[in-house]
Parts: sequence; C-alpha cells; structure tokens
Amino acid sequence: MDDRLEDFGLRPLVNVSGTMTGLGASIAVPEVVRAAEAILPCFVDINDLQRKASAAIADATGAEAGCVTASCAAGITLAVAACMTGGDLAAIERLPVTTGLRDEVVLLAGHAVNFGAPVEQTVRLSGARVVLAGQVTSAQRYHLDGAITERTAALLFVVSHHTVQYGLPALETVLDVAHACGVPVIVDAASEYDLRRFVAAGADLVVYSGHKFLGGPTSGLVAGRRRLVRDLFLQNLGIGRGMKVGKEGIAGLIAALRAWGLRDHAAIRAREADILSSWQQALAPFAGVQTCSEPDPTGNPLDRLKISVQPAQARITAWDLADALAAGDPAVMVRDHELELGHFHLDPCNLHPGQAAIVARRLADELRRAAAHPHGIFTPFAARADRRIAALMRWPD
Repeated sequence: MDDRLEDFGLRPLVNVSGTMTGLGASIAVPEVVRAAEAILPCFVDINDLQRKASAAIADATGAEAGCVTASCAAGITLAVAACMTGGDLAAIERLPVTTGLRDEVVLLAGHAVNFGAPVEQTVRLSGARVVLAGQVTSAQRYHLDGAITERTAALLFVVSHHTVQYGLPALETVLDVAHACGVPVIVDAASEYDLRRFVAAGADLVVYSGHKFLGGPTSGLVAGRRRLVRDLFLQNLGIGRGMKVGKEGIAGLIAALRAWGLRDHAAIRAREADILSSWQQALAPFAGVQTCSEPDPTGNPLDRLKISVQPAQARITAWDLADALAAGDPAVMVRDHELELGHFHLDPCNLHPGQAAIVARRLADELRRAAAHPHGIFTPFAARADRRIAALMRWPD
C-alpha cells in the first residue's frame, strides 16, 4: 500500500479517468504543497490574501480581476448571485430570497448537465430560476432571444464533455446575443486548459476548477470584469459564507498559477503521447479490443485512448472490464462516462511514474481472465447502475 494512504486505511488508486473530483481531482504540484504548508500555521487577513489572488488570476487569465472560491461549483453559484445583487449589501444578505431582483438565468437545454450534481441546482442555490433555451440537440439565436427578458440576470454557458457537442450555438453567438440585451455571460470552464480563451472572447465571468489541470488545492477561480468580481467577492457576506475558502486554498491556488506559467506543456504532451502509444501496443494482441487516440471534445490540448470492446470476441463487456479494473489490486479507475456505448477511455494526465506500465499489465490480466472464463463475463448494464446507487445508499457502512 502507498504509505501516504496507510494511515487512512485507504487502498491506492491508479487514476486514468482524468481530473475527476470523485478521485481527488489531480496531483497537486509541489509548489502548492509547499505554499499550503507554509501558510497553515499563520494568521492572515483573508481579504488581503484574496487581493493577492486577484492579481495572480488577472495576470494568468488576462481578466481585470479574480477571486478564489471553494470550488468551481461554488464559483458558479456566487457568480449568479453577483449578477443578481450587484453591490447591494442588503440584497446580498437576503439571498436566496430574490424579491425585487432580476432572478432568471438562461441556460441552453443542451448544457443542462450533471457534473456530479445538476448544474441547474448549482444555479438555484443562489435563489435564481433557470430558463432553458432551445432543445437538447437544437438551439438557434432566436431561442436565446426568446429566453432573455427583463428578469434575466445572466446567461450561463457550460463548456464540458458532458454537454451536447453539436446543434448548439457557439460561445461567440451567445456573447453577441446576450451583450446586445445587456446581459452578462458566465462561462463554466471547470475542466478547461486554456486560462485566457474565454476572457479574450468577451465573457463577463469565467469559472475554473483550481484542482484539475492546474494541479492546485480544492478550489475554484473566477476571472472577469472588475465590478462583477467584486460583487461575487461580496457574496461572502451572505450565501458565500457557507462556501468559504481557507487561507491554504487561496495561497495554494496562487502557487498553482505561478507554477502553471513555468510548466513545460509541450514536454507533458509528448510524455502523454508516448504513454498512449505504449497502451495501444500492449492491447494489440487481444481479440475484440480496438483502440484509437481521441482528442478532447472541448478542445483541450490532450488526447485519450479510446478502448472499444466487442463482447463476443473479448468475452467481456466494456463495463465489466472497467469494473474488474476498479476492483483489482491496484485499482485502476478508467474514464467511464460512455460505457453503455461499449467503450471507455484512458487519460494519462494524472499518472505517477511507473503507473502506465501497471495500467497495461492490469488490462492484460483482466482480458486474459475473461478469455479463459467458461461463459464469458456479460452482466446487464442496468444492473451496474443499480449496484452503484445501492452502494451510495449503504454509506458509510
């Protein structure tokens, strides 16, 4: 067992799922660990520390100002609140009661996703009401025009692999429509690599996860227009109090941003490409298993290995293979959002040295075990979902 987990009695996990919150998101870079350790014994003026963070976020993103939040989800809720209350301190204290405020948030129907919780609920926590525009796979400019009224506080645009990737207007169209109506646009860019793209496009507030590609502590960062960022910061006098971020989260995020500017991104991409190639070679001998390198659907500069499983030849379904990998020693956690389609992905971005070879070995072991099974391993996909819900309901036992 990894001695860093031994005291907790936890089993080690090899993460080839990606920057997933449920797995701890990412490997915190050494600079973040040092910054958090250095500031934890100290007393600081949190508002002054947030000022330092604002400058670091502005420098990294090209925005006018920034703020650190407890998470990206918290950042979305507080961004919506800011768009409703502005700097009205009395209104900030009244939330989630929105009487007298613009309290509607327009969201493309194809963006009404669940990222671990419903994005609509994340909006409603502020007291706002969600107005869906268009249909799940079809939305046009006129759908946005029709959804925006005098009660519209903001438009939320979600950038995620969870959203529908076709039939919906691009961010540039959304910005054009919203700004013509005087409505600010909030971009949920939780898992996005490019820290400058959305601010440069004209988004009013952009919310990122601090603990994903940045390798920071559990946190969110909001970048955008100075007045709106201030109004978001002021939510700490109201609903933001229950979403407060500690000194270690703020200092750690500042360190993560500084480290990001020094990171050799090209070298990381080259290392990840080599890993994908090694996995393809390891899986080539197995019948019923096809592999291909697939680019990130939202345009992040990274590829993942897509593994398609033909059950009749491989003697196992994609979901049974994923579950066997997760149940083994060490546990290998794959990217499993599309398992019912007969495939999953391997993401190399969170591997420690030597773990790529462990993943290849575990895949080979499970495929050989399935090939030798007298009847094959073919459980219904619906039963898998039921088991996962049942396990949640048994927590903490």
